[in-house]
Amino acid sequence: MDERGIEVLLYGVGAIGSFYAYILQKSNNVRLSVVARSNHEAIRSNGILIKSENHGEHLFRPMHVLRKPNEAGHTFDFVVCCNKATDLEGTAKELADVVEDEKTVIVILQNGVGNEDPFHRAFPGNTILSAAVWTRSTQYAPGTIRQESAEGTDIGIYLPPGSVTWTPTQQDDLTRFIVLLEYGKSPFTVYDNIQTQRWKKVIWNCAWNPLTALTACTTQEWLTSSDLAVSLSRRVMNEAIDVARAAGVPGIEHDLVDEFMEKINILPGLYASMYYDTVNGSSMEVEVILGTPVRKARELGVSTPTLDILYAMVKAVDMRMKIVRNSIDA
Repeated sequence: MDERGIEVLLYGVGAIGSFYAYILQKSNNVRLSVVARSNHEAIRSNGILIKSENHGEHLFRPMHVLRKPNEAGHTFDFVVCCNKATDLEGTAKELADVVEDEKTVIVILQNGVGNEDPFHRAFPGNTILSAAVWTRSTQYAPGTIRQESAEGTDIGIYLPPGSVTWTPTQQDDLTRFIVLLEYGKSPFTVYDNIQTQRWKKVIWNCAWNPLTALTACTTQEWLTSSDLAVSLSRRVMNEAIDVARAAGVPGIEHDLVDEFMEKINILPGLYASMYYDTVNGSSMEVEVILGTPVRKARELGVSTPTLDILYAMVKAVDMRMKIVRNSIDA
């Protein structure tokens, strides 16, 4: 470690990004910069207020609050992507000025599968750490975050096509990052094959995200709305599992549906992130949650009729909201 400390750029400080900003800045060695858009003025003026069931209430100020990465004027040791995964190619392009070849470690804390590919194409010599996030957090005012007791990060090293094992450099990069999670007292688990965990999260999300968005029901309202709701929910997840298994993702079995149904039934009624996107008129993570599994199914000859319907319907809702946003901006 050099005298300047660990330079961390956190890209996207919504509910999840703000929480991880808090965790990472707890290390005295971290010099934290954040890229904020809609909540930029609130965070620049007031900092970020975290109200956490696990960590207590804390107000903190990132060292630098930026609108764009290139405002930093230098590269970073870690670039942590917590932004909504709606334009991965655009994100990779925007980060080019702050990523040093073969040095900057890119950390992907986003929903979806296939997220790593655009970053690997843009930065083929850099370590990419990938994670499935199981932390429940809500931004209920700009720069003000409530984090509930559910908290966990499944993390591992992205292995590009043709790679079969981690390099010593990648292992060292992973160790340096999880030390920051340890210092922040945020639970995590390291996996040899992180794609298994990312697919498990997508199997969860491909049910509850579109179903809460399209019905405006919480998960419990949806599941008790008719005698077809439970079977349809199970069918969506089973189809996604079929795709993952056909794609050769290890450790994905159909009993995962029972596990997820048991989990959703003991939780209070939830709205998933796509529902809040419909309320706010925001773009939705359609492609990384639904589009990638649907396209992979077509490629592998797997039948996914229920997933296809949900994908088409959510795409239409997303298109309608984009038309509205463009008309407002015109």
